[in-house]
Amino acid sequence: MTLARLHADIAARVEAIRAAHPDWLCRRGCDGCCRRLAEMPQLTPAEWALLHQGLNALPPAQLDSIRQALRSLAATPQRPLVCPLLDRTAGACRVYAYRPVACRTYGFYVERDLGLYCRDIEARVASGELAEVVWGNQDRVQRGLRDLGQARALTDWFESAFGQRSGTDGEPALMPADCRCVDERIPCGTREPVPRNLADAP
Repeated sequence: MTLARLHADIAARVEAIRAAHPDWLCRRGCDGCCRRLAEMPQLTPAEWALLHQGLNALPPAQLDSIRQALRSLAATPQRPLVCPLLDRTAGACRVYAYRPVACRTYGFYVERDLGLYCRDIEARVASGELAEVVWGNQDRVQRGLRDLGQARALTDWFESAFGQRSGTDGEPALMPADCRCVDERIPCGTREPVPRNLADAP
């Protein structure tokens, strides 16, 4: 499965849920998941290649701010983490169109026997409000991601991309995302309750 196909499948499931529930919590301005990361995001090579395009489109000052934030996060054991790609004022991702798969499925997908990750949505599930929702199947998504290569921490991708090279204006230059991965994706979030209505496809 290609990343584009995975994105399309996820978008279809998300839109189906939103169409049935116009008041769904996950929307622009709801940045709770971005402010409560249990671990550093893990990206496959294909996901990083896409994110790399979005980062290249940012102003140099924003890139430098993100890089400094990532280095600070890598050096601290404190959890939860605030995503360095988040615009904290707007409550929105600075590279939304290029965001990783985990960001696209969060709040709409569940892993069988593990549950949801968003506490606010879990509370609605526990109250019985969302009993009819057909949730996205995170297990299928995970299998699709494995086809795209092993995952690597966002901090590692940044370090390999920026390296020690500099651009012509003295700013660190982004290098092609050509390195290979070593780490497995680290799941995050809470575990219960467990919705049982899972889609057959992603």
